[in-house]
Amino acid sequence: MLDYFALFLVFFVFIVIFYGIIVIHDIPYEIAVHREHPHQDAIHVAGWISLFTLGAIWPFLWIWATLYKPGVGWGMINKSEGSHNSEQLKNEIVELQKQVAVLNERQGQFDKGEK
Repeated sequence: MLDYFALFLVFFVFIVIFYGIIVIHDIPYEIAVHREHPHQDAIHVAGWISLFTLGAIWPFLWIWATLYKPGVGWGMINKSEGSHNSEQLKNEIVELQKQVAVLNERQGQFDKGEK
């Protein structure tokens, strides 16, 4: 009877450790899902690959999953620069539209001159 209990205990511990390793390797994916990360699937696949590399890339997956924040994105842009930059971009767009209008006008004059 004690032999069966020991065998059961060995199998139980093996199964718990096996599933525990899988759950631990899925933590970066769960973080990515919670944060609505745009690379959720890649992180999930890399987590499975990490199982076969004995967890060598797992810390990098954790970092990759935690870098992205919903509403902020990657968080690599200073907000004060972003608002100034958008105003500058709007001015550049207006200037480029003026240049395109001038070029179209010149092209129209050039086409009339050739005919």
